[in-house]
Amino acid sequence: MGDSIFWIETEKIKPNPYQPRREFDEAALRTLAESIRMYGVLQPLVVTRKEVPKEEGGFAVEYELISGERRLRAAKLVGVPTLPAIIRTDADDARLKLELAIIENIQREDLNPVDRARGFERLAKEFGLKHTEIAARIGRSREYVSNSLRILTLPEEILSALSEGKISEGHTRPLLMLDTRKEEQEVLFKEIIHKRVTVREAELMARRIAVDRARRPEKIFDQEIAEMEEKISQALGTRVHVEQRKDGGKIMIDFFSEEDLHSILNMMTKAKTASEEAVRVEGGIGSGESVVLAKRTNESEPIPTETPVVSLDDRTPVEKKADDESDDLYSLKNFSL
Repeated sequence: MGDSIFWIETEKIKPNPYQPRREFDEAALRTLAESIRMYGVLQPLVVTRKEVPKEEGGFAVEYELISGERRLRAAKLVGVPTLPAIIRTDADDARLKLELAIIENIQREDLNPVDRARGFERLAKEFGLKHTEIAARIGRSREYVSNSLRILTLPEEILSALSEGKISEGHTRPLLMLDTRKEEQEVLFKEIIHKRVTVREAELMARRIAVDRARRPEKIFDQEIAEMEEKISQALGTRVHVEQRKDGGKIMIDFFSEEDLHSILNMMTKAKTASEEAVRVEGGIGSGESVVLAKRTNESEPIPTETPVVSLDDRTPVEKKADDESDDLYSLKNFSL
């Protein structure tokens, strides 16, 4: 039948079971449907012809879609009865159907990175094609295919965000750099989502994490320190690095803008104020009393578990009574005008 165009009943065209694309933008489909309603389908679909046995005997002719699923879906939305199509007689095997569907979508840039990678995965696993063979069929490099397939090693949450356009394909590179550090990978992913971290910023952050972990002695960085690091990170809402050494260490707090820095400072100030208020309430500080905070002069000196409360009133009971009586003598209630 060659490349001749035939008009086929829309209801007789079945979707391609090897269609790699899973996500279809509903708003874009409605726009395409309105265009088809006004001007018709300007580019024919590509299908294969099938004869399906009927229960009452004989055969019914059906057509299986190879490419053009968006046009088919949009045409059904506006009730187009027939569609122009090219019938391919050389596309009966499953692999060719999948290849043609992937190629068409890639040429149109209609596939999101996850669907594209899953299409490549099917070609590799189901049909035994090597990366170089897949690359040759789609007109891209072997590295393009291999890098696409690496995306599928990311957690499902990240793949969903990539499919929905919440992160870009460029963001997957720094995330893949942390594929052996799942907790840090998750933290970086959340920062990309919530703080709109650019690809460049994400790459710098991932490299720094990798270098820090490589330099950090694992025997010093124990589980207790890791838990404290996580708690501080959650409290401040950003990534925190605790670097422990034999003679102390340091805490590094990441921020991405001046606003972030002010926010972290405000949280720390509020926490300090709340802590001081808790000490006043717990220690019962009132008039005539104060808290004495002594700075340690010796690092080996133990840190006191309770803050001592010292009274400044050193009068004896007899002196207190005498002073109270004196106060009553000069009270305003003992005078009249």
